[in-house]
Amino acid sequence: MAGNTGAPLVLRLVAASVSVAEKAGAIVRNVFNSGELGVVEKDGKNDLQTQADRSAQECIVQSLSRQFPKVTIIGEEEPTGETVDESHLETRLSEEVLKVVCPQNLQSVKDEDVVVWVDPLDGTKEYTEGFLDHVTVLIGVAVNGKAVAGVINQPYYNYKAGPGATLGRTMWGIVGLGAFGVERLVPPADKRIVTTTRSHSNKLVTESIEAMQPDEVLRVGGAGHKVLLVIEGKAHAYVFATPGCKKWDTCAPEAILHALGGRLTDIHGNALQYHRDVKHPNTGGVLATYSDHDWYLSRMPESVKAAVKP
Repeated sequence: MAGNTGAPLVLRLVAASVSVAEKAGAIVRNVFNSGELGVVEKDGKNDLQTQADRSAQECIVQSLSRQFPKVTIIGEEEPTGETVDESHLETRLSEEVLKVVCPQNLQSVKDEDVVVWVDPLDGTKEYTEGFLDHVTVLIGVAVNGKAVAGVINQPYYNYKAGPGATLGRTMWGIVGLGAFGVERLVPPADKRIVTTTRSHSNKLVTESIEAMQPDEVLRVGGAGHKVLLVIEGKAHAYVFATPGCKKWDTCAPEAILHALGGRLTDIHGNALQYHRDVKHPNTGGVLATYSDHDWYLSRMPESVKAAVKP
């Protein structure tokens, strides 16, 4: 349990989140295997919720809130008000995380300084359509409004390897320490690859992508998945010049990307804020890069920047 270790709060939170994210990833797979997805529309056909979203959020929020009752936890899904399914709870802490030394600037963080941002199933539309490699479970840790740590579980990592393959992977990172479970790879030097939304495109998104003059555009689901494409060298930049993304979509991926030396801002170059009382939408859009962040900012059309206010 969380109270049995003298490790700093941030380290214990990340250690708990790694175990919880793995449990949530297993729930996501189990719901899919059951064939009973329980799909409901939240705000139109491109904003869906499934039983996996609801159960995975219960797993994450209830598990963390029991261990860290004074920490603010904000999840994408509205609480159901139903009795907690005790089988969804996870109390273990990742020993791998507890072995590392917490960065000096995060060693004395207090509960009231922390907000945990949770997307229990990022890429729900893709999940319902069988694009399973787009799906991630995201748990981001913010301190005084800044993303400082993140955990990403990919429930279906390796799912195309055939029957009997081990599914899923979990990666985590802390700014100032580095990231684990994922390797930062260099994207191709001879061309420019940009990733963007698969199902939430509009005129502003199209104009901003064209301004980057990419050789290839990867249109995929899930903000977590798109940032992973940047981290793993499959794309040079993730460009999303519209307000559709939320804080729970970006907190965990931003922290891991920053821990590896990449950068994530809005399309004006402003840092995203993750205070407990901040508005949930990233109204200024999202730009995540492996490198050359300022170049991508400089290419953003003025007409798009005028339309997408921070």
